[in-house]
Amino acid sequence: MRRPVALRLQAALGTLALAAAAGVVLTMPETASAAAGGATGYATQNGGTTGGAGGQTVRATTGTAIHQALCGRADSSTPIVIEVEGTINHGNTSKVSGDSCNTAADKIELKQVSNITIVGVGGGAVFDQLGIHIRESSNIIIQNVTVRNVKKSGSPTSNGGDAIGMESDVRNVWVDHSTLEASGGESEGYDGLFDMKDNTQYVTLSYSVLRNSGRGGLIGSSESDRSNGYVTFHHNLYENIDSRAPLLRGGVAHMYNNHYVSLNKSGINSRAGAKAKVDNNYFEDSKDVLGTFYTDEAGSWQVSGNIFDNVTWSEPGGDNNPAGPDPQSNTTVSIPYSYTLDDASCVPSVVSGTAGANKGLKVSDGSCTPQSPDPTDPTDPDPTDPDPTDPDPTDPPSGTNLSIGAGSDGSSKASGTSYGNVRDGDLGTYWSPAGTTGSVSVKWSSARTVAKINIREAAGSEGTVGSYRVLNHDTGAVLASGSGAGVIAFSPVSLEKITFEITGASGTPKVAEFETYAG
Repeated sequence: MRRPVALRLQAALGTLALAAAAGVVLTMPETASAAAGGATGYATQNGGTTGGAGGQTVRATTGTAIHQALCGRADSSTPIVIEVEGTINHGNTSKVSGDSCNTAADKIELKQVSNITIVGVGGGAVFDQLGIHIRESSNIIIQNVTVRNVKKSGSPTSNGGDAIGMESDVRNVWVDHSTLEASGGESEGYDGLFDMKDNTQYVTLSYSVLRNSGRGGLIGSSESDRSNGYVTFHHNLYENIDSRAPLLRGGVAHMYNNHYVSLNKSGINSRAGAKAKVDNNYFEDSKDVLGTFYTDEAGSWQVSGNIFDNVTWSEPGGDNNPAGPDPQSNTTVSIPYSYTLDDASCVPSVVSGTAGANKGLKVSDGSCTPQSPDPTDPTDPDPTDPDPTDPDPTDPPSGTNLSIGAGSDGSSKASGTSYGNVRDGDLGTYWSPAGTTGSVSVKWSSARTVAKINIREAAGSEGTVGSYRVLNHDTGAVLASGSGAGVIAFSPVSLEKITFEITGASGTPKVAEFETYAG
């Protein structure tokens, strides 16, 4: 596989510096939309969702720069594409004032505005402990970003603990190819990953990852908040979520081709008169993935083509009405837009290859094979390698394998495997997680500089590893993410422990060697 090179930005004519100290650059309008392929699902209705298409393109590397871009427009509806690169956090985000904006210091605030695209480019965009808030706004696209560890209690706090939150007369929002994650539930200070309330309508969440949270998200803040709806969820990964995947109060939602893994307490919770259309999803290693839970105000569902793999169901009674163990439709839902379904059996592999930030904006056309976006998209990798003499990432690394002679450990273990097997130089031994996902680490007694790893799969299991993240275990920083084993390069970093986290796989992975290199 050819190494991704710098992402091309087809900026026309001259570039004007604007508030360079705040990390923003303004360019002329681009001919291609940042959102490859256009919106899908309910976001295509009510006039459609185009974001900032046709407007100026701004590059921002701080939260303040994002707010300055909003405030620098002619008015609050002037289209704009904000390309974000780097880590956005409390330290570089401040309130900016202007006639075309209404911002805040503790979040990315899209309030009383319209026609905006926020898209991650280059090395990626990470909103760290800083949520994105959409209020009284319309025609918003958020694409290719990571939002992580947003808290409502503890320090620092942001956005009521929601990664992305929408409220008060919001219309037409498309969130695509993004990663929303927390590090626990309400007791650890977190709330929802993707919340909609108080008359939010025509929203699509597509090709995104939601993980490690007590609450996936809600549609409606209470049993009386039934003004929300017309929401589509497709080709998303929900992983290690306690509940609300999503919680739906009133309104209509369409869930198709999603992969749900480790829904620990409940999943799609249709209640208070809501209707959920649930098509060709893959539910795995989970409990009570569909039904009405924690209320006696029932919702309903229409189901078809779903796979329930190791799903357990509680007994009905009281405030719990699970749809299983043999889910049957109890309503009908008419969908006004066109869509193509992948077979449920291939949803895990398709979602693994497409969902989340920094995955190349790949999509599915219903053939069970990830497809690259339109090559005119400015966030596409350049198909040519500017330096053909450079080794491709599949070339074996040169130098000393730093894993040999160092201790290793991880966060999960399967019977008959050992973490030591990934650092013994023997391709005949391997480590496996307890299921299809898990983590394994290499650590040292003192810091080492690492710039490249090589994940070697055991014979016969090649290609099993799907999506992954490489983490600096010392700080929690994501060094790299992508799909498939092999050589993974990143900016050199000094650390004492590095972790390879498998977030998706087509079976049980078998990692024979976790090699680490300084260059």
